[in-house]
Amino acid sequence: MKKSEAIEAVKKMRENSKARKFSQSVELMINFTGLDMKKPQNQVNVKVELPNSTGKGSGKICIFTKTDAFATQVKGKADLIVSEKEIEALSKNKSKMAELINFDALFAEGAVMLTVAKFLGQQLAPKGKMPKPVMNIANFAETLAKAKTQVTISNKKGKFMPVVHSMIGKEDMTDEQIIDNMMVVYETVRDSLPQKKQNIKSVFVKMTMGPPMRIGEVQ
Repeated sequence: MKKSEAIEAVKKMRENSKARKFSQSVELMINFTGLDMKKPQNQVNVKVELPNSTGKGSGKICIFTKTDAFATQVKGKADLIVSEKEIEALSKNKSKMAELINFDALFAEGAVMLTVAKFLGQQLAPKGKMPKPVMNIANFAETLAKAKTQVTISNKKGKFMPVVHSMIGKEDMTDEQIIDNMMVVYETVRDSLPQKKQNIKSVFVKMTMGPPMRIGEVQ
């Protein structure tokens, strides 16, 4: 997919999408070919750090804490903060665990990692969701900022359909911001496939309520 083709597709997307009373999301759809999705090596599950934040719904973050001091420092910086005393109860709540596994990034105060491993390890580790330990709070702000723009692209839900969908922006973002996000998502997914671009059948971009626009020829 050439950048010039992405530019043209975004232009057509705007021209063919009616104005709504809300800011629509911009979505990218990548269709695959030549892949047996029943084989684990062909299933797509990659994390992408977007150049431009898409706002709400992007990069959901959970932080596990042990001390009150650490909890105070990270207050308001995550979608969910779990104290050590809440971890055991969380492990027994199936609905909350399902939500937690869908978070894009998990972090933990270094001192609470043993408790996380004890009660949540069997559920998080197989999903590759064990939290990253935070040893230096001074550098944590930068780590969080990057995590806020991170999205997970996956077709590991349901029946492993040969397609992935990803929100890459909002209609009030500039074309350049949307296109930069689009190219990073496309290139990351492409490079994760066994035969790279040969496994991509087609790529479309659309707004929430608008028609999909095909993006040139896959290259």
